[in-house]
Amino acid sequence: MRHFTAAATLMLGLVGCAQAPLKPAAKSAAAAAQPLARMTVVTPDEDHDLLAQLLAGEMALGHSDLKTAAVHYGKAMVLGDDPAVAERAAMLAIATRDDAAAARALDRWQALGAKPAAMAQARAQLALNRGDTAEARRQLEILVGSHDKNAWRQFGQVLLGARDQAQAGQLLEGLATPQRLPADPQAWLAMSELGDKLGRHAYAQHIADAALARFRNNAEVYAWAAQMKARNGDAKGARALLQQAIAKAPDNVHLRLVYASMLSASGDYAAAAKLLDHGPQDADTYQLRAALAARSNDTKALAALYRQLQQAAPDVREQNAFLLGQLAEMQHHETEALAWYGQVGDDDPHAFDADLRSAVLLQAQGKSGAAHELLGQMQLDYLDQPAQLRQAWQLDAELYMREQHYVQAINAFTRALQVVPNDPGLLYGRGLAYAEAGQTDLAVQDFRSLLKLKPDDIDASNALGYTLVDANRDLPEAEQLIAKARAARPNDPAIADSWGWLQYRLGHLDQAVQALRGAWQAGKDADVGVHLGEALWAQGNHADARHVFDEVHKIDPHNASLQGVLKRLHP
Repeated sequence: MRHFTAAATLMLGLVGCAQAPLKPAAKSAAAAAQPLARMTVVTPDEDHDLLAQLLAGEMALGHSDLKTAAVHYGKAMVLGDDPAVAERAAMLAIATRDDAAAARALDRWQALGAKPAAMAQARAQLALNRGDTAEARRQLEILVGSHDKNAWRQFGQVLLGARDQAQAGQLLEGLATPQRLPADPQAWLAMSELGDKLGRHAYAQHIADAALARFRNNAEVYAWAAQMKARNGDAKGARALLQQAIAKAPDNVHLRLVYASMLSASGDYAAAAKLLDHGPQDADTYQLRAALAARSNDTKALAALYRQLQQAAPDVREQNAFLLGQLAEMQHHETEALAWYGQVGDDDPHAFDADLRSAVLLQAQGKSGAAHELLGQMQLDYLDQPAQLRQAWQLDAELYMREQHYVQAINAFTRALQVVPNDPGLLYGRGLAYAEAGQTDLAVQDFRSLLKLKPDDIDASNALGYTLVDANRDLPEAEQLIAKARAARPNDPAIADSWGWLQYRLGHLDQAVQALRGAWQAGKDADVGVHLGEALWAQGNHADARHVFDEVHKIDPHNASLQGVLKRLHP
């Protein structure tokens, strides 16, 4: 089938109407070409393509490349008429300290219709960057004089971002005076807090006191004024203010929390607990009550709080599922604790910690497989969060250590070290795992690496010294390391054990027995008992040695060191 263009069809129609005979004619190249073949679409180059500049700017922002983003937005604001683009260009130029580009962008933004308050805020930021205090003050006066609902919040943002705190403090005191601040207590509190952050403590206290005089019935004002007094050393004045405030609003949770925290900080835990025990409760009051009871080792208060929370409304229990798990765990209700931890939602800030505690409890219940499976899932869930990933790997390794599965522990510690290289805690843990697995050279290597990072680490000194002693090698170096640890912590049973074991290796049996007996009596640790028993046996005191071995067997019937020593002494 022949296909005609619209133009060709029209021509045929006209010819038919004229009823003229068709004469063949030679086709020129121009006549033979299709009409669209000669159409040209003009495409702007990238520098003149608004969409291309915006896309490039956003991509640069996605890579946190502010300088490149500023360049692209600077071009985009000229190509279009959107004030939001000019605003973005100005903010990026200010953030990257490109004053010339910022000035151009601000002019463009203003020409496109920027709001006066936003423009004044930006120009004040630029002036502060340039160190022009007079211009910054002029712009800030325009800002607070605009009566924009967010003016004082924007004012605070400008000063908080200033490079020169002294300059910012001077402007704060000069402009945010009680005469100029609005009839909004939040603005007064924000200025007082800003003054405190900028080191203008007298100003901060002055604004807090003035706010208290103006807003007599505002609980937050009372709380902040009291905190300021406490911070400035007037604990008595702070308490008096809070007592007045609570007398006016006895059910105000925020006031009670502030006062209870102040009482707790002064060591009056009983008064703090009494204050929180009555009246409305929220997640923070429950949390502080639990902390106070735990600090005082008040098991009755913990049990009472647990019962109270269990009987609370469903939404309260849901909000406090992690705390309920902690309370259940404190009272050794492991199954209940697991159930509460399982109810902690994914969006709860305690979700990660709830999973960690669940893994520990599962292993304690003999469900090691489930514990490691949970930690494996966490390692996938938090793959992009190094801090959490490190904790998941470390706990996985520590659980393997408790199970005496040292190869798996080494692997877990190694994976964690790939996430956080040269982490002291992980190096120490892997060194212990290597030592337990009999891989002395690798253990020594990790402990030496740790001591290069932290030369004064007492635990690392003791661990390296003990590892060398246990392998019966480099005893002079081991003696120096353990002596250093012993001088720093003379009453530490673990260090006493290392020292006693060193004396045993050196053949100083009386000193060995004396040091090991003290370490054994301090903690009844099974491995220390094995060392003491072996030293007593070498001393010829077989009866005492057997008695110690019997005690160790009662504490840890499957202790590998005990089994090895008994087999060696009684072949």
